Formats: sequence, structure tokens, C-alpha cells
Amino acid sequence: MAPFAPTATCVRAQQNLEYQTPPEEILDLVDVPLAPAVLMDHERRHMVLLYREPYATIAELSKTELRLAGLRIDPTTNIGSRTTYYTDVKVRAVNGAPGTEVSLTGLPDQPRLANLSWSPDQRKIAMTHTTEQGVEVWVADLETAAAHRLTEPRVNANLRDVINWDEDGKSLLVKMLPPDRQPLIDARNSVPSGPTVSVADGEKAQNRTYQDLLSNPNDEYNFEQLARSVLQRVSLDGTATEFLGAAMYDGITFSPDGTYVMVETIERPFSYIVPYYRFPTTTTVYTRNGARVQTVAELPLTEVLPQGFMATTTERRNLQWRTDRPATLVYVQALDGGDPEREAEYRDAVYQLEAPFAGEGTKLLQVTNRLSGLHWGDEETAVAYDRWFDTRNSKVYVFDPSAPEAAPRVLFDLNYQDRYADPGDFVTTRNRYGSEVLALEGDRAFLIGDGYTPEGQFPFLNAVDLGSGNTENLYTSAYTDKLEELSDYDPETDRLLVRIESPVEYPNYYFRDLDGGDQLTRLTAFPNPFQSLQDVHKEVITYRRDDGLELSGTLYLPVGYDTTRREQVPLILWAYPREFKDKASAAQSTSNPNEFTYPSYGSPVYWVTRGYAVLDDAAFPIVGEGEEEPNDSFRSQLVANAKAAIEAVDRMGYIDRERVAVGGHSYGAFMVANLLSHSDLFAAGIARSGAYNRTLTPFGFQSEQRNYWEAPEVYYGMSPFMHAEKMKTPLLLIHGEADNNSGTYPLQSERYFNALKGLGATVRLVMLPKESHGYRAKESILHLLWEQDQWLEKHVKNKESMRR
Repeated sequence: MAPFAPTATCVRAQQNLEYQTPPEEILDLVDVPLAPAVLMDHERRHMVLLYREPYATIAELSKTELRLAGLRIDPTTNIGSRTTYYTDVKVRAVNGAPGTEVSLTGLPDQPRLANLSWSPDQRKIAMTHTTEQGVEVWVADLETAAAHRLTEPRVNANLRDVINWDEDGKSLLVKMLPPDRQPLIDARNSVPSGPTVSVADGEKAQNRTYQDLLSNPNDEYNFEQLARSVLQRVSLDGTATEFLGAAMYDGITFSPDGTYVMVETIERPFSYIVPYYRFPTTTTVYTRNGARVQTVAELPLTEVLPQGFMATTTERRNLQWRTDRPATLVYVQALDGGDPEREAEYRDAVYQLEAPFAGEGTKLLQVTNRLSGLHWGDEETAVAYDRWFDTRNSKVYVFDPSAPEAAPRVLFDLNYQDRYADPGDFVTTRNRYGSEVLALEGDRAFLIGDGYTPEGQFPFLNAVDLGSGNTENLYTSAYTDKLEELSDYDPETDRLLVRIESPVEYPNYYFRDLDGGDQLTRLTAFPNPFQSLQDVHKEVITYRRDDGLELSGTLYLPVGYDTTRREQVPLILWAYPREFKDKASAAQSTSNPNEFTYPSYGSPVYWVTRGYAVLDDAAFPIVGEGEEEPNDSFRSQLVANAKAAIEAVDRMGYIDRERVAVGGHSYGAFMVANLLSHSDLFAAGIARSGAYNRTLTPFGFQSEQRNYWEAPEVYYGMSPFMHAEKMKTPLLLIHGEADNNSGTYPLQSERYFNALKGLGATVRLVMLPKESHGYRAKESILHLLWEQDQWLEKHVKNKESMRR
């Protein structure tokens, strides 16, 4: 046997690379100011414009962060470490001219604002401001556009419902740090007192692969310290009195009339396999003065549930106040033991509790599927939604809360994936308690729908008779060159709030008066910050898969492309697979060519400035009809979708088929790795923050309910890691080092890279420091775009075409 000799192949190790920036054409589209978010009070007196920076900095992401029980917390300031902050708030009268808004006075320089909350009369807004020392509460008066501080920077914003207005609008309940909070344990320097032991007692606990979980007693201690707070009532002059003593307070809601407060506390024991929202909780009702009335729910630790997406607890869940009554509680309880495998005529029931909220509730309603939502109208009118994942069925019920013995009426019986048949969402209004209820005119309610049709998107406003089910169309957008989104219909004034945009017109807001000849009143005038994309050719194309399934995608041609010459350019195909239970729903198109062309860091549209055609949001349905599950034929359908997309653009004469790249994020990255392993359609791929070994997510993933041991061939066959030896196409892997998404551990990309490298594939792995599943730091995003551009230039654009 000949002695071993090294080959001549060059194997490169890690590169120490500083952050890079993409080419100028892309950079000019990245570093632009964002238009503000727009809020308006119900009576349309004031418009509030919320401004934020488009990106964080890597320095901000590098601050100390504790990852505990599914939370990410800044332990210095006591707020989520990944919180998105508003940096400016402007106010103007709704009937004022665009551009006349003014910034709030009194705010500190460079504020970091979050947790905005309207006062009951909507004339003020409360918010938190994060300082270097901690979190404060501020209140802004919209009449005077002036803000003032209410508290010291000792607010605990680590859990939800940080600030809650009292119904009188003169004070707020605020979560404050308890005076007895103990110092946190620095796990890096602590000496363990013993091993960490987890126990299974024979019950099945088939949980998803959550991240950022507790892992030892030190984590438990730190979580409890960070979750504990005291509740204080803080008046608008800053005077504070204690409402409730220290506990791990989570959800807090006032009854509509302000008489009672429902408070949820987190309890021990904690868990190392599920996030905090499945820890034990106690829900108690207090008077507005802090006197205990009744404990209305005690949920145990939920580590064990039956298998399936429709599994749920057998305890009371979804406790909420009826918004149409002063102080009535409702809750949901399973009728099938929470087990989707158990046969049951009805799955869930809705119960009602009157003060003092003791004992069993009165059953108001029972539904066929798992309850998914409630809308309250008045004493005799309410609407309920249910849904069932396995069949994709959803029902909308109308019921009379005052006559629980009466059977509800099924208003709509739908496939919730059938977007063409979507009846829309009910219009709501504010009642005398300041709560959202159905907007009703006698027996009529109102629905606003997206309006997807085979001919395009035409959003609509309908009136529906809740007694007969008859529907009357009140307005349908007729634009064929723009997109008009409808919202906030006011039946009294017969006026809609709409947002209108086009591929070259930035989205702006208008009032549309339906009783005045559809007259438009302009409310905002945000300019288009992406002028270089002004004349880019954009269209939605439709095409067919080999099995006849109709698909679609949004096609962009390069800046300056001459459609009469039909130059063959490289193509970037970007997609995300979605599962369906019927071909008719899978074939529907929800792409709209009239949407504003708005590039973001995750979008491939930037590359139209670099000479590429882009097929964005290409339809990648995975269909499993009847007894067949979509994933039973995942790989073959994936390849068929890609082949159909490339052939469709190729038939148009725009592209060089030998220079096609495919890209995707998360499950889209999983798609990319599979396509490159099981087809020869692409010159290169870009896979961001994906999972590549499904055996590391053995109790389900995406829309797969079966566990690994029930369908090992599916898990194995779908895993690109198991087929790494088939990779012959250059692949760029990108992952955030701090990914917190279920299943997409950074380890997934690291191990996949090692396998590909060991088998001789052309692959590059880029780990972005401090980044989660979505990327936030400007330095990271600019470097990401540089990496993608370099990869595409080398392996796609400048690949020698084999076409002759």
C-alpha cells in the first residue's frame, strides 16, 4: 500500500474579517430614514407619528444580556434587550396639513421610547423611556404636545403589561422593582453546589426545541429576581402608592368599567424544557383599590400536552373581560381533554363569570374546532372563531350571550388557507368603556377584506346581516395600478381610513368618504426614499408546475433593462415553502405588483441595481391532500416548484438559465439546502439562519406534527445534513450567533458546514456576532449584503455561461 500523501486541494480555515460594506448601489438603498408609524385616536382628533432608527448598532447588541426562560433581558435596565425603541414622537391635529406635526416637548435628548399606551379618553399617551440606569414612565398630553416624567428609572419592564391606565385616566398601575431585589448571580464566576438533574416520570412531553431556557438553579434564581415586581398606582403628578406587594406579575388588565383588576402571577416550579409562559400561573381578581376578590384560575406547569398542534390544557385558559359589559369575565375550556386525537362533537366551550367570580361559570357557547377568537358586540350579539389545523377548517359563529341555551349560527364555514373566499375581519369601535366592540347597525356588522381574487387584489368593505347571513358590498377598491388598504371604517360618518401605494409611490394615508362620491382627503405626504428603483420593471407572473398546479411570483428586471433586447441576465430566486392541504388553495396568488417596492435587508430586490433579475416571493407550495401529509413528498414538490419558476422566466427570454441563484431565510434556508442537494438547477445558493438536521427537532417542526419516531423516513429524507455528500453547488451559509428561534440553533449551520467542508463542497459559513434569528445591527446588515453580493458576483454573475 502506498504511503499516505496529502492532496493538492487548498483547505482554508477561519478568516478574521472586519465588517464590510456593500457596493454603493446597494448602500444607497440601505441607509435611508424610515417613514413613521401612524396612530390616530378613535375620534380622529390627533395623529401621532412614531419615528425609529432603521437599525441598532453592534455596540447596543453587545451589552450584557441574560437569556432566561424564553426571554432576553438587559439586567441593568430591566427591559427586553432586543426592544425596538422610538426615538421621536410627533403630534398634529388630524385635520391639519401634512408637515405641520411637532415633536413632543419635554422629552430627554435621544429618547428610547417603548410600551406606548393610550389613556382611556385617548387625549394622553403613556410610555416607557429607557435610560442608562433603568426604565422610567413618561406621559404626553396630545393637546399641548408636552411630555413629563412620572417615575424614577426603577420600572420593571421585563414582562408584559408594564403600564396600565386606571379607567379614570388620572393614574396608572406600574410594575416597579421591589425594594428587596437581591443581586443577580454571575454564572460565569459562581461555584456550583451540585449537578443539574432533570427527571421524566413516564409521561410523554413532546415539546418543540425551544431556546433560551432555564438550565440550572442559578438561572432559576436570576429569572425570579428579574420577574419580581411590586405594583404601584402612580398619579399624573408622580405621587406613588403601593397597590400590591412583590410577586412575579405577568398579565394585568382592568375591567372595562375600572372596578376590578385581573392580575396573573407566575409561580414555581419552573421548567428547563419549556418557556416561562408555560410555567404555573395564578390569576386573581382584585378591586381597583387592591382588595383581593377571587382567584379565578390556577394553571399548573405545562410540560406535558397531548401530541398535535391543536393540543391544549384542560384548565381554564384565555381569561378576558367581556368588552361590552362593565365587569364580566369569560374563559375557554377544552371539552375533549385537550387531546386532538380524541373524538368529540365539540372541542371547546366559552364560559362566563359574574362578580364575585366564584365557582363554575355559565356556558355561553361550544364550538366544533379549537376556539381562536371572540368579538363582543352587545348583550345579544357576539362573534366567535374556531379553527382546526389538520383540516385547515375555520368557522365563524354568531351567538346571543343572553341566551346560552340557543344554538349559535355558523356565519362562515371556511378553509382558512382559501384567501379568495376570505370574508374579511370585523370592524370594531370603542364603546362607553373605551373598549373595542363590534361596530353594529341593528343586525348589521361590517367586514373589511384583503380582496384577493384570480384577477388581482381589490380590498373591500362589506355589510353582513348577522341574522340572515346576507352580505352587501359597500365599497371595493377599483385600482388596477395601485394598492389601497382599508381600515377603521366608521359607520356613523361612512368614512374609511385607507393607505394607498404603488410601485413608485410611497404608502400614504387618506380618509375616503363613501357618502361623498368616494372623496379622498390626504393625511400624510411621506416621500419615496428609494428613487433609484423608481423605474424598475415589476410584474407578477403566473406559471404552472409539471402537475398543473398554478404558481406565481413577483419578477423584477435590472435597473435600466431594455425589454426589447431581451438580454439574458443572471436571476435570483427567493422563496419560502408553505404547506397546504388542497391544491386549490395552494394555487392562489397573493402577490400584488402594485405594492410599493420597499427593499429591506432580507430582500433580494437590492440586486436589480447590480444587473440581476429577481423573482421574489416565488410560490413554493407543498401540498398533501386527503390522508397524505405535505411533507411526504416535500423534496419532489420543492424541485418541481423551482423548475417551474426558472422555466417561466426563461421562456420570457430574460435570463441565462446557467446563472440562477436561490436564496431563503429560516425555513427558506432549509429549502435552499434541499434544492442544491437534490437538483442541478442552480449556480449557487444563499441560506440564512436555517435548520438542516431535522433529527435535532424530533418532536415536530414548521407544519409537521408527527414526531421523528412516527415518520423517520420523512425526517431523514428532508434533512440536507443527511445528504451532504450530494452537494455540488456553492452554498453561502449565514447565521446569527444568538439565534433564539425554535429549532434553528446556530449549531445547525456549524455542523452542516463541517459536513459539507469534510465532503469537499464549496461552502462559506458566516456567523454574525450578537445577532438573533432576524438581524438588527447596521454593521451586521451591511456585512450581510456585502457577503451576498460577493458570493453572487463570483459564483453566479461571473460564472461562465454554458449556454451556446
